[in-house]
Amino acid sequence: MSMFPDNDSPTNLAEYSVSELSGSIKRTVEQAFEQVRVRGEISGYRGPHSSGHAYFCLKDDRARIDAVIWKSSFSRLRFRPEEGMEVIATGKVTTFPGSSKYQIVIETLEPAGAGALMALLEERRRKLAAEGLFDAARKRPLPFLPRVIGVVTSPTGAVIRDILHRIADRFPVHVLVWPVKVQGDGSGEEVAAAIRGFNALEQEGAIPRPDVLIVARGGGSLEDLWSFNDEAVVRAAADSQIPLISAVGHETDTTLIDHAADRRAPTPTGAAEMAVPVKADLDAALAALSARLKGAATRQMDGRRQALRALARALPSLDQLLALPRRRFDEAAAGLGRGLQMNTLNKRRTFERAAAHLRPELLAGRIIERRQRLADALQRAERVIERRIDRSRARIGTLDAALGAVPSRIAARAERARDRLSGLVRRADTALAGDVSRRKALLAAHDRMLQSLSYMKVLERGYALVRDEEGHAVKQAAGLGPGAAVTITFADGTVDAVTGPPQAGGAVPPAAAEPKRKIAKPAATADGPPKQGSLF
Repeated sequence: MSMFPDNDSPTNLAEYSVSELSGSIKRTVEQAFEQVRVRGEISGYRGPHSSGHAYFCLKDDRARIDAVIWKSSFSRLRFRPEEGMEVIATGKVTTFPGSSKYQIVIETLEPAGAGALMALLEERRRKLAAEGLFDAARKRPLPFLPRVIGVVTSPTGAVIRDILHRIADRFPVHVLVWPVKVQGDGSGEEVAAAIRGFNALEQEGAIPRPDVLIVARGGGSLEDLWSFNDEAVVRAAADSQIPLISAVGHETDTTLIDHAADRRAPTPTGAAEMAVPVKADLDAALAALSARLKGAATRQMDGRRQALRALARALPSLDQLLALPRRRFDEAAAGLGRGLQMNTLNKRRTFERAAAHLRPELLAGRIIERRQRLADALQRAERVIERRIDRSRARIGTLDAALGAVPSRIAARAERARDRLSGLVRRADTALAGDVSRRKALLAAHDRMLQSLSYMKVLERGYALVRDEEGHAVKQAAGLGPGAAVTITFADGTVDAVTGPPQAGGAVPPAAAEPKRKIAKPAATADGPPKQGSLF
C-alpha cells in the first residue's frame, strides 16, 4: 500500500514525522527481504565487540552492505568470521533509523564453497606454522610401552571400537576415553578441552594420567573434518605435554592437527598400532634373547672352565713348591747346634775380657781417689760456711742495735691492741649470750608446738593406737578378722593382743582378749623404782 494519497497535488500530500517515515521504511524493507542469502567478502572485521556482537561489512567488486551478528547467533556459528574471507550469509535485511542506513542481520554464516575453505585452511596453516607450532623440534617421541592410553573421540562411532579391538589384539593396556563431538558446532572446543583435560591429570591421582594420547575420527568431507582445523584444537595439540597421535580421517585426509601432533596415523587403527607394540612379537624376541643369553653364559662358563684347567696344569705341584723351603729349614736345623756353641763361646770371651778389668787393686785406687776428692770438698764447704757465719753475725749485730728502740713502740701498740681485743671480747660475749637466749626461746616454742601436735598427748587422754602385724595403724574394726595379731599402744607402753569373734554392737568380751594380752613393763624413772603399769 502506498504511503501517499491518490491525489497527486502537492498541497494534498500527507505529512509524516521522521520517525514515522523511518519506521515505515524499516517495516517495508524487513517484509520484502525477510530471509535472504548473500555472498560476499568480509571486510572491516575486528572481532566481536565487548557486548558480544560482531559488526563488519560484506562487499563484492561493485557494492557493500553493513552486517551485524548478534551475540546469541555468534555463539552458534560453525565458522568464525575472518577478514577477507568469502562467505555466504543467511539473514534478514533491516534498517537502522538512527543513521538512515540498512544492514543485514546474519543468522548463519558459512564459507563460500570448498575453494574458500581451502584458502582459509592454507592461510591458517601459514599463520600457525609461522608461530613455530609445526616445528619438528617440538615433537616428542612416543613411549615404547605405555601403561595408559587416552583416546579423544566420539564414544558411539566405529572408531573407538576399532581402536580398542586393535589394542586388545596387540598389547592390552588401560584405555581412557574422553567422549567428545567430532563434528558440528562446539566440537572443536570439546576436542581442545579434552586434550587439556588429559594433560591436567595428576601423575599419581585417582584417574591415571595417560602416557600417550590418540585424537581420532573417521573419514569425511572437508566440512566434516573442519573441527580439527580449529585454531584452539591445533594450539592444544601443540601445547600437550603428553605425546599425541593424530588419526583424523583416512590416509588422504589432512587436517591442521596432523601437523601439530607428535605423530600422524593414516587411520585410527594405525594409531593403535603406533601406540602399542605386538605382545607376541615381544614374547618371541624376549625368548630369543633369553636363549641367546643362556647360550652365551654357557659358552662363557665353558671357556672359563677350560682356561682354569690350563692354568691348573701350568702350576707346579705342592712338593715342588715346598722343596726349597724344606731344604732351607733342614740346613738351618743342622747348623743350629753349632751356632749355639759358637754364641756361648763368644759370650764367655766377652765376659772374660770385662772381668780382666775388675782387679782389686784398681778398685782400691779408685776408692782412695774418691775419698780424697770428698775430703777436699768438705774442707771447701767448711770455709764457705765459716764465712757465711761471720757475715750473719755482723748483720745480726747491726739489727740488734737497730732493734734497741723497737720494744717500747711494740709495747705501746700491744697495749692498744689488748684494750681493743678486750672490748671485742666483751661485745662478742654479749652478742653470743643474746643469740643463745633467742634460740632457746625459739626451741622451746617449737617444742611446745611439737608436743601439742604429737599423738602421745592424745594417748595420755585415754586413747590407744592399734597396729596390725605389719605395723600399720588400724582405723576401723572391719579391717581386722578373728584371730588377727595386733599391737596396742597406750601412753605408758605397748601390749600385744589377738582379736576375737565380733560381738553384737561391736563389743569384744574382755575375757576373750585378756589371756592374749601382754603387760608392758613401765620404764624406770630417776626418782625411784618403776611405778605399777596399766593392765593394758
